Amino acid sequence: MRIAEPLQDDCPGAVQRDCRHGHTENGCEDCKVRLFSVCAALESCELDELDRISHARQIPAHSTLFEQGALAGSVFNVTEGIVRLYKSLPDGRRQITGFALPGDFLGLALQDRYGVSAEAVTPVSVCRFLRTAFLSYVDRKPHLLRRLHEFAGHELSLAQDQMLLLGRRTAEEKIAAFLLNMQTRYARIKSMSVTVPLPMSRQDIADYLGLTIETVSRTVTRLAREKVLLIVPDGVRLLDQERLKRIGVA
Repeated sequence: MRIAEPLQDDCPGAVQRDCRHGHTENGCEDCKVRLFSVCAALESCELDELDRISHARQIPAHSTLFEQGALAGSVFNVTEGIVRLYKSLPDGRRQITGFALPGDFLGLALQDRYGVSAEAVTPVSVCRFLRTAFLSYVDRKPHLLRRLHEFAGHELSLAQDQMLLLGRRTAEEKIAAFLLNMQTRYARIKSMSVTVPLPMSRQDIADYLGLTIETVSRTVTRLAREKVLLIVPDGVRLLDQERLKRIGVA
C-alpha cells in the first residue's frame, strides 16, 4: 500500500491512503463503523457512489482536522480513534464541547465556517468528503437526510447534557455523569463494558466539565479509594455502577 504525501487542505498532517478507507478493496461495504454511522441508512448498491467521493485519511495524534472559524470545506466520518472538539475563548482559554468517537460525523454545521476546532486525541482514521460533493449526494438520498437529522437531534441532546453538566452540579456529579455517558457511547460501538477507555487527558476532562485538573484528579482518586471505580491503564473500571448512577443523576 502506497502512502501519499500529506495533502495541503483543511486537514493539516493528514495522510491519504490509496486503498479505500484503509479497509479492504470493497471500501464502504466493509467499513467497520458503517452500521452505527449515518451510512447505515444506505443500501449496498448505494455505497459505490459514496466510495467515489470519499477519501480515507490517517490523522496523527494531536493533529488538527479543522480549526474554528475556517471555511467548512469538508465533512468527516470518524472510523477509528477519538477527536476532541473545542471552542477557543477570547481570553485564550478553551472550552471542550465534546469528544467524537467512531461513527460520528463532523463538520455538518449549517454555517459555511466551522464552529469549533477538532483535534485528534489518539491516532484517528476518517473518511473525508468535500462538503459540496457530500451535500449534493445527500440531496439525492432523502433516507440519508433523515438519518442525518436523527444524528443532529442526538448531537443537540448531547449539547443539552453538556449544559446540565456545566450547571449547578458538584464535581463528583459531573465526573460520574461523564463516565456513565462515555460508557453508554462506547457501548454503541462495541458491547457494554465496565471498563471505560479514557484516552483524553485529565486536563481535557477538566476543560469539558468546567473544572480544574486538580479537582478532577482529586475526585477520581476519592472515588477509587471508596471502591466506586478502579483506575486502570488508559481508563477506569466501574466497580459500583449503581452508586455512580445515583451520583450522576443527582
